Amino acid sequence: MDVRHLQLLRELADRGSVTAVAAATHRTASAVSQQLRTAQREFGMRLVEPNGRGVKLTEAGALLAAGGVEVEAAIATVRARWDAYREDPGGPVSIVAFPSAAALLLPDVLADADESGISVRVVDRDPAESEFAGLTSDFDIVIAHSLTGPCLVATAGLTVHELVTEPLDIAMSATHPLARRSRLTPADVKDASWIGVPAGYPFDVVLTSIAQLVGHQLTVRQRVRDNRVIESLVMAGDSLAVLPRFTTRSGAGLELREITGVPARRYLSAVMRPDRANRRAVQSVLESVKRKAASVSPDRVEHRTWLG
Repeated sequence: MDVRHLQLLRELADRGSVTAVAAATHRTASAVSQQLRTAQREFGMRLVEPNGRGVKLTEAGALLAAGGVEVEAAIATVRARWDAYREDPGGPVSIVAFPSAAALLLPDVLADADESGISVRVVDRDPAESEFAGLTSDFDIVIAHSLTGPCLVATAGLTVHELVTEPLDIAMSATHPLARRSRLTPADVKDASWIGVPAGYPFDVVLTSIAQLVGHQLTVRQRVRDNRVIESLVMAGDSLAVLPRFTTRSGAGLELREITGVPARRYLSAVMRPDRANRRAVQSVLESVKRKAASVSPDRVEHRTWLG
């Protein structure tokens, strides 16, 4: 049994197409297709079948792809032990995080990595919740968030570490009348104007929940993605916004107030493929991420880990 064939089937399961596998592994699509045909001859049955213009794994192919996950995880475990024996940091680590999480967690994490001799590459992206799991194919650690709970969607077969539960507050200028209150309710903000995020982005769920409770649509003047832009627009006018508590630059003209009566928190998690999670360098960087996450949250979570 050729381990490379198991790895190929695993990549196809994760990426969904021959073209995507070819791009990720720096091969041509024809070379990947040829290796698939070789794998089918070795195993003696069909491992892929037509699916529109592409292919998908058969039941047999999916079984072997799952075996590929187990094999790669076992290899990574042995390699981590070997790196520890040689006192080797364990190679480079790649992290992708949405911008506010990167600002919150990564400066201290990068400092820790420099001290331990681990090379870390950071990329910032702001995908939909359903897209975080797919990023684990290309990055060692994916810092993801969800407004519905710590268990993200589409993480079956992945290792998930719960990091932080972060409140989402209502932001306003320091001169706004509501800034005199210590906390707010949906009734308090139902007639306000808002700076929102694009429809479908996580924070929009809070506005949708408020609208459902008060029985009418809220007035959203602008919809922008970047939290820093939202902060500036809020400080310059009389609109409200939903912003995360730990990374918003409150004070100096910007105030944050808790809102009650609607779900208003997000759950930050680290998501990884099991084989990547077993690497020594990844384990070291993850521990640094977890330490930083614990230090920024007054309501510290018990860091739970599970295989999705």
